[in-house]
Amino acid sequence: MKKQFDQIIVGGGVIGCSIAYQLAKRGYRVLIVERNQIGCEASSAAAGMLGAQGEFAEKSPLFQFAQESRSLFESLSKELMEETGIDIQYIHKGIMKLAFHQHQYNKLKTIAAFQRKAANSAYLLSVEEARKMEPGLTENLRAVLYMPNDGQVSARHLTEAFSLAAYHQSAVLREQEKVTGLLIEDGAVYGIQTTKEAYYADQVVIATGAFGDKLLSKDYGIIPVKGECLLLELEEDLFQSTLWMDGCYLVPKQGKKVIVGASSIPGKTDKHVRAASIQRLLSRAQKMVPQLADARISSFWAGVRPATADELPYMGEVPGIAGLYAAKGHYRNGILLSPITGIYMADLIENKPVDPFYYDGFRLNRKDNKLEKAGES
Repeated sequence: MKKQFDQIIVGGGVIGCSIAYQLAKRGYRVLIVERNQIGCEASSAAAGMLGAQGEFAEKSPLFQFAQESRSLFESLSKELMEETGIDIQYIHKGIMKLAFHQHQYNKLKTIAAFQRKAANSAYLLSVEEARKMEPGLTENLRAVLYMPNDGQVSARHLTEAFSLAAYHQSAVLREQEKVTGLLIEDGAVYGIQTTKEAYYADQVVIATGAFGDKLLSKDYGIIPVKGECLLLELEEDLFQSTLWMDGCYLVPKQGKKVIVGASSIPGKTDKHVRAASIQRLLSRAQKMVPQLADARISSFWAGVRPATADELPYMGEVPGIAGLYAAKGHYRNGILLSPITGIYMADLIENKPVDPFYYDGFRLNRKDNKLEKAGES
């Protein structure tokens, strides 16, 4: 008997599981196929920052998409808890971006001005004002940009919740099953071939993150960017807000723990963690919060982010192949963008109208690759 579905999602990361959940909620029979385990790549390596403001100083489709997605998390956390019993650990304590010298301060002023113009809360704080909020901060600062509407979640729990919610809505999950090819005839997709068997659907979504490029044209290739992180354990909580400086962020987690991230190494896909990276991250972490020198190193790991040439995700139908879609290349914003990506892709698949600003910015055959890029931190 043929394994027939309405949609097949290739890739069981946070993006694929969000899309599957949205489609299954709408009554479709959905299959998720994952070559390893659900959420085993970037989705479990991410720190879970919901930073929708701190990298943007101009209007762009990515900025607008990020704002819209961030606004969904409060209700989503309740929805997924009711659906699955999983707490995605949504914390709404804001993000502080730190400046240590005048050049960084000038950048923060530009970002703050744009964010206020966009009707977002963004406050430039003196060292004294910032340390009143977060006494653990170093005194050796120039200024701080505080964005109270940003926050964080547990990336691992979010991915797990999306996959379980999709399953509860009758989606089928296949793990440890690699997709070896697409089934295409007369310019239209009709299924996939895996290492185990064939599955059939008139709509297939490639959501393979930094991997799976062999399934699509080289024109839509992904640039892998390795990132290394570590987890610290504290005697007491030292701060509540997520702290961020050039080249490092600190994300406080439940149980007196802090994720310190992350290095950025383009073109690498190995999971080895280098001593030099740990040394650099720890140095920057202590520069922000000196008391972290007394923290215990609990663990460290590496993940691979999926970047594109213009740092905008690919989301839309693959040109020339009816029914084949891609949703990948979310780079450092996969967790943040996962809720709205699921809705957006489900709308596209249902042929519902979508925002032209998003459609033009994220379609695979976009011609303008000079769209606003999120700056490196």
